Amino acid sequence: MELDILTAISPIDGRYRSKTEPLACYFSEFALIKYRVRVEIEYFITLVELPLPQLASFPVDKIETLRDIYRHFNEEAASRVKTIEQTTNHDVKAVEYYIKEQFDAIGGLEQYKEFIHFGLTSQDINNTSVPLSLKEAIEEVYLPTLQRLVDDLKQKAEEWADVPMLAKTHGQPASPTRLGKEVQVFVYRLEQQIDSLKALPYTAKFGGATGNFNAHHVAYPQYNWHAFADKFVAEKLGLKREQFTTQISNYDWLGAIFDAMRRINTIIIDLDRDFWMYISMEYFKQRIKAGEVGSSAMPHKVNPIDYENSEGNLGIANAILQFLAAKLPVSRLQRDLTDSTVLRNVGVPVGHSIIAIESTLKGLGKLILNEQKLFEDLDNTWAVVAEAIQTILRREAYPHPYEALKQLTRTNKPMNKELIHEFIETLNVPEDVKEELRAITPHNYTGE
Repeated sequence: MELDILTAISPIDGRYRSKTEPLACYFSEFALIKYRVRVEIEYFITLVELPLPQLASFPVDKIETLRDIYRHFNEEAASRVKTIEQTTNHDVKAVEYYIKEQFDAIGGLEQYKEFIHFGLTSQDINNTSVPLSLKEAIEEVYLPTLQRLVDDLKQKAEEWADVPMLAKTHGQPASPTRLGKEVQVFVYRLEQQIDSLKALPYTAKFGGATGNFNAHHVAYPQYNWHAFADKFVAEKLGLKREQFTTQISNYDWLGAIFDAMRRINTIIIDLDRDFWMYISMEYFKQRIKAGEVGSSAMPHKVNPIDYENSEGNLGIANAILQFLAAKLPVSRLQRDLTDSTVLRNVGVPVGHSIIAIESTLKGLGKLILNEQKLFEDLDNTWAVVAEAIQTILRREAYPHPYEALKQLTRTNKPMNKELIHEFIETLNVPEDVKEELRAITPHNYTGE
């Protein structure tokens, strides 16, 4: 079979390709090769700018031509790298050879070719390419998608700011709240964790075969290679260099980024479940789309499948994020290969997260507020004003107010306005306090 949407093994590249396609620019095999080429080219340019003695004569008018190698990198170029890899059986070495071919194609650069990948190990390229691709994917795709969700929730929080709603704690009727405030809770939580994610550094390993610049130092001991690498990683790649490493990145900050994403996903799972429950409680109806089927057997059904789809994808994303965060910082001695194979899956949890966020947004877009049902639930649950009454009675130094209200309301019998008002009449308190108590209803006892 030819690989396409119908034959892809992963739903990320199959069923959900329309949602995840923007991530191909960051996490596909093509993207990884392109990022590697970009790092190699920028590293070579930085050596020219140093300059190394043998590169002092490099024609500066060719600098932007070199950058065009990765700027104009396409699938044909990536295929050429993969063809070279069939011989080298080494992906990063294939990139080096490809760039040397491009130097030949430019012409006049033969004497400079051996300074491509000079003094480096493959992990200097991988451990800069992967965090750079993740950083740009987070900034350019993930965070904007997440911001759309936050913006939508903000709009709904404002729209429903004055809609009273019966709260449920432990699944039981509780002091009333307002729908808009409950939505704002998720806005607040998401914004807090987004800020936390944005504050985390994207770090990179860049220090030679075992992190000590051995090859650089033995060839050019007169240079401060640590300072050179710090500047290169920061200024050319926008990353922060890890100061002490083995052959590979420590991955500690990468793990922190995955943990931050997992917290965000967990909040969205909480949101999905709440809205699923609100729909089951009939606080919302869902917009009906012509031709759409809710059940293959039950024609009446309009299922809250968008929230379920989101929750499932977030669960998969979190499982992988947790594994990545726990596995990557652990490596035998100066390195083993487990990080390399694991890193190829970095885009997978990002993909499932994007699928989930889009599904949640789709579900939110279908909501139709059913204010009548919210009103009915409040009107049928007058027992929730017991907290208000006993609190005012405490203020008035009334004897045993909590116990009096407990005896009244904890009976498994329906509690309505009439019974509450009859109880108020029996209280030995001034008339103005009784008036204050009679003014309290499940619809207005919603706090600030």
